[in-house]
Amino acid sequence: MIEAILERCAGIDVGKKFVVVCVMTGGARDEPHTQIKKFGTIVSELQRLSEWLVAEGCTHAVMESTGSYWKPVFNLLEAHVRVILANAADVQNRRGHKTDPNDSRWLAHLLRHGMIRPSFIPPLAIRELRDLTRRRRQLIGENSRERNRVQKVLEDANIKLVSSGTRKSS
Repeated sequence: MIEAILERCAGIDVGKKFVVVCVMTGGARDEPHTQIKKFGTIVSELQRLSEWLVAEGCTHAVMESTGSYWKPVFNLLEAHVRVILANAADVQNRRGHKTDPNDSRWLAHLLRHGMIRPSFIPPLAIRELRDLTRRRRQLIGENSRERNRVQKVLEDANIKLVSSGTRKSS
């Protein structure tokens, strides 16, 4: 049997509307005590989650990189515990046993035994710069699309004027 390397850790199954968290505590050679709780994804609920992890003495937490739902959870927890983002393909649970509590327990188990390879997450300043760059690119694209739309409307109006013969020639 693989010996545990973390005595206090959490596995977090992240969803759109809620997160399910399993906290595992206990000595490295002992059977861990598990607690499972469900939290909403609004800021006040995530703060309650953070307070609970700190109160339980969790030093590490792990979650899957599910869409973009992990980002607010990660951003709020990173100041309090070491958060590891795991590639979903690396931490898949067995088929037929897929429930949120089971997923969170499985993640905590893998983390407790050091079996998760963390994904690279850049520092906060780099993440914020990336968000601003993406937003700028999006606004430039919207500007171009709107300009093209206006141009097409004007061209269509010009064609209608010419075809109806109401346009004066220069």
